[in-house]
Amino acid sequence: MKELAQLLIAADFAAKKHRRQVRKGATGEPYVNHPLEVAKILVETGNVNDHEILIAAILHDTIEDTDTSEIEISELFGSRVCSLVLEVSDDKSLSKAERKELQVEHAPHLSDGAKVIKLADKISNIADIIENPPENWSRKRRLEYIDWGERVIAGLRGVNPDLENLFDKVIARAREHIFRPD
Repeated sequence: MKELAQLLIAADFAAKKHRRQVRKGATGEPYVNHPLEVAKILVETGNVNDHEILIAAILHDTIEDTDTSEIEISELFGSRVCSLVLEVSDDKSLSKAERKELQVEHAPHLSDGAKVIKLADKISNIADIIENPPENWSRKRRLEYIDWGERVIAGLRGVNPDLENLFDKVIARAREHIFRPD
């Protein structure tokens, strides 16, 4: 019961931290839906039942995209959750190009827990490119994002075949969608 309570506390924490944020897509979906979807993908497709990985999935963008500190995550959710969140967080002091390249370089060296979070995150993000792309993203930009996502995932392979298969299906759907004539 304590583990379920911690998941709900993490969901509440993420909702409050991301309360003024929306996804980049045209519908302006509340941002918190994304980390909740990442956790859902882990459970439903990846068969992940490690509550600390699921909590970290829910919190995976809090340090990167809000005023949340490493200390705050560690004190509220423990050092392992904090470590997982840090593994999948970008350093916002770097340029976007540097951050993207570092994701590719670091992917093979992540812990298995961070790898499955990163896999589910990319599945969610690329599905959004299909279903709810940012209005100002051209086909070329969407394709570049998909290509980059594949480069990141290449370094994560071997950790969860079910998530990898879902990623491959989402990529195939994304490519079909982008290349389909309007």
